[in-house]
Parts: sequence; C-alpha cells; structure tokens
Amino acid sequence: MRFLTHSALETREFGIRLGERLAAGDVLCLSGELGSGKTTLTQGIAAGWGALDPVSSPTFVLVNEYTRADGARLWHLDCYRLATGAEALALGLDDLIDAAQARPGGALVIEWPEHILEALPAERLTIRLQATEAESRLLTFEPRGARASALAQDLTP
Repeated sequence: MRFLTHSALETREFGIRLGERLAAGDVLCLSGELGSGKTTLTQGIAAGWGALDPVSSPTFVLVNEYTRADGARLWHLDCYRLATGAEALALGLDDLIDAAQARPGGALVIEWPEHILEALPAERLTIRLQATEAESRLLTFEPRGARASALAQDLTP
C-alpha cells in the first residue's frame, strides 16, 4: 500500500487523517532518511489526534509526550541515537506501550524504528517515507497485525 504526497502541507494533512483514526495502544513506526518528512508527518498525526501541545523533534531528548483534553497521551520517540532494542527497553519503551494500552490510553509514534527492531511490539504500522522530488514523499505502509492492517486500509485511497 502506497500513498504519494506532493508537498509538506499534504504530508501534514495525511498525518491529520491518520491521527484522527488512532486508537489506544496504536504504535506507528516512521522510517526514512533525514529530511524525509517524519517529523512533518508526526506534526499532522498529533494535530489530528487532538494534541494540545506543538510538536517538535525529540532527537536530543529521545521522547516527547503530548496530551489531549481527555487526558490521553501521545508519545513521540526518536530512536536515531539508539543502537539496540535493549537501549530502548532500558529507557522504558515497555512502560510506554503498557501506558498507551491503559485508560485513558494513548499511542506511540516511533521514528527510526530500524534501530530498535527487536524491541518493537508485534502489532504496529510502519510507514516508510521516501523523498521522490523536492517536496514529494512516497509513503509505503507495512502493517503488522489486524489493527494495523485495518488502519492502513482505511488510509489508502
């Protein structure tokens, strides 16, 4: 499953559509080179999900937490500086996954998931972002599990 955006605005708008569909416990993995649009997509996801806070890249802090009016949380992890899944687990990845599934619930967006593959949950939606032109991005969906497959199907035209 693939989707092409033609500008940063379209990438963000796609993220809004995705964020509106997130459910408690969803895990999104965003993979792509530097500058491929992962943070732009996350900004849209957070806006569609209802985050009250502006989104920035957590490259230096590793994880940002955003809240919604109902108390749900969205965690945005940047694993660029991590080398293994063991490092992610030591930083509390399992705790974040558990918290996302508990009430009021939340979701996780993980950038650079390829750095922590062995620590990722089995059920997840991976979106690979690839720059095809200056502003265009090809988004390729790799769902794992029933919920991720349903989410991907709902998003593709």
